Amino acid sequence: MATAYDTPQVLDRREGPYGEVVLRRHGELLQIIANGCFLMDTSDGRSERLLVDAALDALDSRPGPRVLIGGLGVGFSLAHATGNPRWGRITVVERERAVIDWHLGGPLSVLTGEALTDPRVQVVEADLIDYVNETSATFDALCLDIDNGPDWTVTEANENLYSPAGLASCTRVLAPGGVLAVWSAKPSPEFEGTLWNAGFQQVRTEEIPVARGVPDVVHLGVRPG
Repeated sequence: MATAYDTPQVLDRREGPYGEVVLRRHGELLQIIANGCFLMDTSDGRSERLLVDAALDALDSRPGPRVLIGGLGVGFSLAHATGNPRWGRITVVERERAVIDWHLGGPLSVLTGEALTDPRVQVVEADLIDYVNETSATFDALCLDIDNGPDWTVTEANENLYSPAGLASCTRVLAPGGVLAVWSAKPSPEFEGTLWNAGFQQVRTEEIPVARGVPDVVHLGVRPG
């Protein structure tokens, strides 16, 4: 028997500076769509949690490491980071005002309501590329999840983040020995090579096991000490 959940229900649709963003409900899932491209939903979150854990595991034992989370999304990475008392300052950079609003009292607040009240958390409304180019802050880890991966960007301008110039900006805001972690919907050997060429060390890719299809991955690299 058909139900109302068989067809996705649009909860909010907004036109922002980077195009259209949509939040919709499909059954029990909440989904974010940007310019007609599916970005993420609330179905799993394993790879988003891996993004945070892999970065922390790659760090040395420095106290209270500072992390920049690039992209708020559905909030899995932020919620997971605040659940670990080892993290120090947690800065989240999100360019879409709509996404921030969906977490601040909107439908996604069920996932991040407590995380956003954590005193370690600061949410910055900005384009991530502009932020890393302009900020004077320094971080021990960058956990970036603003695209479907280095080879499948949401907007054309995002390609700059994965270029040698973009990685140089990431290096600039990373403390010595700091970790860059980049989420991707599929492995990118080419991006691994770009990380090596940009001077990162201990470059590797961690995968989330799946029953079939291409696994989500996290690309990792460490800035030399």
